[in-house]
Amino acid sequence: MTLLLGSITIGLILAMLALGIFISFRIFDFPDITAEGSFTFGASISAALIIAGVNPLLATLTSFVGGGLAGMVTGILHTRFKINSLLSGILVMTALYSVNLHTMGRSNLPLLSETTIFTWFEKLAVKFSGEGKLAMVLGWEVPAKDLWILLFCLIMVILVSLLLWWFFRTRLGTAMRATGDNAQMIRALGVNTKLMIIAGVALSNAFIAVAGSLLAQYQGFADVQMGIGMLVWGLASVIIGEALISENSLGLVITGAVIGSVLFRLLVAIALRWGMNPIDLKLITALFVLLALILPGFMKNTKKIRLTSK
Repeated sequence: MTLLLGSITIGLILAMLALGIFISFRIFDFPDITAEGSFTFGASISAALIIAGVNPLLATLTSFVGGGLAGMVTGILHTRFKINSLLSGILVMTALYSVNLHTMGRSNLPLLSETTIFTWFEKLAVKFSGEGKLAMVLGWEVPAKDLWILLFCLIMVILVSLLLWWFFRTRLGTAMRATGDNAQMIRALGVNTKLMIIAGVALSNAFIAVAGSLLAQYQGFADVQMGIGMLVWGLASVIIGEALISENSLGLVITGAVIGSVLFRLLVAIALRWGMNPIDLKLITALFVLLALILPGFMKNTKKIRLTSK
């Protein structure tokens, strides 16, 4: 049960990553590989600031700004200098590797002895539940602090999802969505589509950087390699969510991305629990994404064949 709670918690943390990928890939149809660099950038900023004695919440907010700046550079390269969107992301991601090393000063920064956001909630759990207190969940005894951390992550994701839903219903958010759907039409209405793309990619990477920041604080370290494969992870979460929720409603699509993130993390945890070699983790991740891409079309074709046969 502890493994299950931990997997759900990480899934909720990485839901921020899924929301960021959702913005770039689904709202703007922008294949942004910057994600793998900005994820680590958020972790490195938070780790360096926390070790320097900065408030963990302020460090997390700073990572949001840092990720936004990284995304802004990608957007500017694409819109102002006419560089292919894929190549723009690759350039920024490559540059961020060195930036992350400079930010941390080395390839790995431990945070186990530092005060993080999750340390606060562990102390809160001790205050309300007692030191080493256990709680019963579905007949299993689990540390009460794990439940507190899970509750915090759940509330955080719900609030962020509601905020994102509200934002994309504002005039600015609607202009961003329209830019992704039909740039020529919205340009004819006087909207600066280049600015919309820059702002959208910046917002996407800001959320991704926060995911990296929170994961580093939860796991107790920041590593320069931790962003590798996160683009596929986030994309898998979005695709799985879309497969589960077939509606096109904005609120349901955002909810689907969150659910997809948690479900995908649970699938990985189950695979590891069944004895899968950890070095095959990236392989199983790619296979899950492949299945998520193939199954919806396969099920749709199967349904058409059945209707035709009737």
